[in-house]
Amino acid sequence: MTKTRAAITGINAWVPEYRLTNSELSTMVDTTDEWIMQRVGIRERRILKGEGKATSDLGEQAVRGLLEKTKTSPDDIDLLICATVTPDMLFPATSNIISDKAGIKNAFSFDLNAACSGFLFALQTGASYVESGRYKKVIVVGADKMSAITDYTDRTTCTLFGDAGGAVLLEPTEEEYGIMDHIFRVDGSGRKYLHMKAGGSLRPASHETVDAREHFIYQEGQSVFKFAVSNMADVAAEIMEKNNLRSEDIAWLVPHQANLRIIDATGRRMGLPPEKVMINIQNYGNTTAATIPLCIWEFENRLKKGDNLILAAFGGGFTWGSMWVKWAYDPVSGKE
Repeated sequence: MTKTRAAITGINAWVPEYRLTNSELSTMVDTTDEWIMQRVGIRERRILKGEGKATSDLGEQAVRGLLEKTKTSPDDIDLLICATVTPDMLFPATSNIISDKAGIKNAFSFDLNAACSGFLFALQTGASYVESGRYKKVIVVGADKMSAITDYTDRTTCTLFGDAGGAVLLEPTEEEYGIMDHIFRVDGSGRKYLHMKAGGSLRPASHETVDAREHFIYQEGQSVFKFAVSNMADVAAEIMEKNNLRSEDIAWLVPHQANLRIIDATGRRMGLPPEKVMINIQNYGNTTAATIPLCIWEFENRLKKGDNLILAAFGGGFTWGSMWVKWAYDPVSGKE
């Protein structure tokens, strides 16, 4: 019996125009371009400016472009999933707002929160709906307005994050392409090292929490770095071993763009040369759930049908995982 797989048949991303450079950051906090480049490899990051602008605007632009690019009617979409840690509001779901703004009327939608691993977790969730045979067109969005929860007086975190949105279209195929396998992990004990202290049911917003600046990202950098280096590299190697894939079989590693040293360590663990690793952290910083689709979108014209991609991520929670994707179309021929 032929297995139905979920194939990525289109990808699009969108970033705001405003560039927050290391030079500008150095006027805000005690840092330098050299210090940032040596430690994380980020030169600039995009920031969404403007009154009333939110994560849904990033997602909307990515989705509108995706629909146009793939010549897909909004009415034909069955499901939209948005991976984000910066929802427009606690409810309704940002995915609902994106659907409304993009004119998607016949789909149901929901948000998924797995921090920087969110896009991978959402991609597998969307793929499962397609593989079931029930839905034919599923959009998975990774979008985060990280500037909304970044403390620009904290030199340890404000250099890291940017804003972006990325989206893919998933459709069924009976060929040997698409989402092939995944390995996901979580360790909730890691929450103490990377979280937002207030704003949830544990510590609702109050004058005290606002005055204490507890509605921004809190991170113990060294602890997170140690966990991320070992776990993201190990799970990327594990998905290869599980599927008998050798380094020469892999066309690209698509790593979450959090830190250049973590990316390099993952590539080395997989036995891949630097030219097989997608990197754009220098231009966008860590856009959380958007980094992986943003990377693939930038490198799309270098992908060929049948290319083996390993996607890997590590995020707060802790969450981490890897995915084997067999690319389903050639750029010149468009959709599968």
